[in-house]
Amino acid sequence: MVGRIGNQAYGNTSTCLAIKGNTMRIAVASGKGGTGKTTVATNLAYVAAQAGRSVVYADCDVEEPNGHLFLKPMIAQERSIDRLFPVVDRDPCTLCGRCSDVCRYGAIACVGKSVLVFAELCHACGGCQLACPEQALREEPRSIGRLRLGSSGSVRFLDGVLNVGEAMSPPAIRAVKAALPPDPGLVILDCPPGTSCPVIESVRGADLVLLVTEPTPFGLCDLALAVEMTRALRLPLAVVVNRADVGDREVWQYCQRQGIAILAEIPDDRAVAEAYSRGELAAVAVPRWAEHLNGLLEAVESGRASQERVVA
Repeated sequence: MVGRIGNQAYGNTSTCLAIKGNTMRIAVASGKGGTGKTTVATNLAYVAAQAGRSVVYADCDVEEPNGHLFLKPMIAQERSIDRLFPVVDRDPCTLCGRCSDVCRYGAIACVGKSVLVFAELCHACGGCQLACPEQALREEPRSIGRLRLGSSGSVRFLDGVLNVGEAMSPPAIRAVKAALPPDPGLVILDCPPGTSCPVIESVRGADLVLLVTEPTPFGLCDLALAVEMTRALRLPLAVVVNRADVGDREVWQYCQRQGIAILAEIPDDRAVAEAYSRGELAAVAVPRWAEHLNGLLEAVESGRASQERVVA
């Protein structure tokens, strides 16, 4: 069942839906893993493309991207995601320690007669290079992952894959978002689970954050955290309740108290789980499931004309 929007802005009365030209960015997120976030994101992209929309699916869960398992894209291009890291030229270095003093992350240190760089702590801000009076530091690119671009039918596809052992994923997420085509139409951003830095980077700049939850105590607890994060970023939000016919009614009561629109209530369906285990799109394998996603798409788009821009 699709929830009513009426005249209510997505999220709360202080944030409203913002549309930039012909582009609409929907970030599909969740406070916890296992709620069906990627299932909703991939199938929403599919049904939107089937309805004739220009659609881009971007998998921002760079530590464990799995949208490709269901959309099965043809990858047309693959390139390195690079970050700049400081390199010390020992000859002009006087071991003055200014590079270490300016680094807020402890990524560079003068130890004895050596300057040590800890790449896993470096945020690539360039501060150490600017602080060095002897110009003994330079920045060199180092690969932290791969960017893949392709298509799945009429859905344009891109994702990022972080290299094993890399400590920070936001730079790779920024690379995925920077690779979005100009004027892409409808963009579905499949975000990492949780509420930490990777999620914040993924939802930043979205026109609407769809929080996928489940009606369980854990689902509600993590939904509340995700709502708090989204509102702190002053982004419009709405909720999708997956497996809506199990658990309790606490999620509905919470959303009612918070003034949050529930745009879709999707029932539990064994056939969807079976399709998921085979790596199939639920909207293809289970036609009745496509009805829920089409209803969700209509609910999202119906709020466009009457909403005002988010106030920064």
